[in-house]
Formats: sequence, C-alpha cells, structure tokens
Amino acid sequence: MMGEPVLVMLVEDNVDHAELVIRTLEDHHIANRIQHFSDGQAALDYLLRREQYTDPETSPRPHVILLDLRLPRVDGLEVLQAIKDNEELKSIPVVVLTTSEAERDVTRAYHNHVNSYLVKPVGFEEFSKLMNDLGFYWLGWNTHPRI
Repeated sequence: MMGEPVLVMLVEDNVDHAELVIRTLEDHHIANRIQHFSDGQAALDYLLRREQYTDPETSPRPHVILLDLRLPRVDGLEVLQAIKDNEELKSIPVVVLTTSEAERDVTRAYHNHVNSYLVKPVGFEEFSKLMNDLGFYWLGWNTHPRI
C-alpha cells in the first residue's frame, strides 16, 4: 500500500463513538480517508455498490472495515456475514469494534470469519492507544492482497 491513499470504513451508529474513532485515526495520521456509515444497510449498499454507490471511482473498496455489532437496519453480524460470503469483499479485513464482551457475540463474529474482535475501552487514553495500534497493524504492518 506504499503511496496509496488509505481508506478506512467505519460502521458505527453511536455519534460519540464514531467521532472518537475518526478523531483518533486523524490525530495519528492513520488514514487518508474515513468513510463513515451509521447503519448496516448503508454500509452494505456502499460495499455492494448499490443505490448511489454504483461508481467504483467514487466508492472505492476500503483497506479495512471497523464494524460495530449493534446497528440499525442491518445488524453488524449480518453485515460481517455478507462481506465474508462475497468473493469480491471477503479479503477485506474486518475488525469488530464494539462494547460487547458477550461470549456469544465473540463466538458468532469468529464463526463469520471476523479478522479481529476488539472491545472498546472506556477511557480516552486507552481508546486512543488501541486505535493507534490497530491502525499501524492493519494499515502499516499487515500485508494483504490488493483489493
């Protein structure tokens, strides 16, 4: 990805959480662009290039997807399943970023081939460090195929 603009897709319905993620990624210069969606249906429309997202030039594939579980319209686990069941999308790393520590949610996410499952820390400093480490791992150190 050297020299290539980095696109992070954030699927988060909580405005405060979304703002914190966006601000942290921007402060650490982790992404050139962050595409934010507040519901699962809109995220799937973008990824599957439906509705207003049909043009690949204006709707490029993200390099990593940060996905909350509890979303309106289409649940995060359904979004994850749709991504991992799609030949064109399944190689995009998906990181669940949620407040849920429930074993059932963790198990279902990994059953649907999530790449990582992270529980949002409560404190700002811990959250900022998590986002920094996450960004450097998935967008800097990790090697993955071109999308």
